[in-house]
Amino acid sequence: SGLIGCNWAMVFAAGGFKVKLYDIAQEQLITALENIRKQMKEMEKSGVLKGALSAEQQLALISVCTDLKAAVEGATFIQECTPENLELKKKIFGQLDLIVGDSVILSSSTSCLLPSKLFTGLKHVKQCVVSHPVNPPYFVPLVEIVPHPETDPSTTERTYALMKKIGQSPVKLNREIEGFVLNRLQYAVISEAWRLVGVGVISPTDIDLVMSDGLGMRYAFIGPLETMHLNAEGVSSYCERYAEGMKLVLNTFGPVPEFSGETVQKVNQALSEKIPVVPKVLDARRKWRDECLTGLAKLKTQMKSN
Repeated sequence: SGLIGCNWAMVFAAGGFKVKLYDIAQEQLITALENIRKQMKEMEKSGVLKGALSAEQQLALISVCTDLKAAVEGATFIQECTPENLELKKKIFGQLDLIVGDSVILSSSTSCLLPSKLFTGLKHVKQCVVSHPVNPPYFVPLVEIVPHPETDPSTTERTYALMKKIGQSPVKLNREIEGFVLNRLQYAVISEAWRLVGVGVISPTDIDLVMSDGLGMRYAFIGPLETMHLNAEGVSSYCERYAEGMKLVLNTFGPVPEFSGETVQKVNQALSEKIPVVPKVLDARRKWRDECLTGLAKLKTQMKSN
């Protein structure tokens, strides 16, 4: 019932599903429900609440439970949202493996742990899949669906259909790979940004501007491959024109950064001047980020319907 768990609960409730939110501490669950209520009411007031139901109707679909067996009774889909700790997640799935039937889907929110490390050896491994959301999943709809080598194709298809039904944007990976896809792309950008700052080509604040007011504006609506397609007379034409230039630049990329030392200090100083590392300030900036994402999501929905 942490940040990701609460977001998932809100997303499923917005889709009209009954949700049981599980945690080991009752106090944590009470706090989680209070936070969910507050967020839903604020979003309803602002006109950005997801789904066709009112905030009260959605809240009525969410209940809490401190007993795992009772929490999953009658469930068709279980989304695990524990901290990114392999042993903890394996323990939870080991417990679930003993109490679930043969039709429920066991899904993990992990952002980097491979399904083969999470699910191998489970009796219900064919029903297991990773459904990796983007933080915060209520505002960013992408979900990466990553199968275990033994996952039944019907598990992937059912998960994909469910994610579409609740308004998320699922993508299916054909096989597992370190970092999945989103983080592999993200880490590639972070890595080169870090190198450019580290060698003094550009300041930390300006590299962020390159993304937010440059590539990010384009990528909010189309991906890198469609960008290639539209920036020439199709992808083949783009490759004919720019392949040599791309390879020339790519060959100048340095090794994977250590993410330590002088560059950490340089980046930290610049970002701390812009956004002081104070809980109240960070929370305010996160709230602003989420409002921006909500507005963007609303705009994208309007544009798709047009």
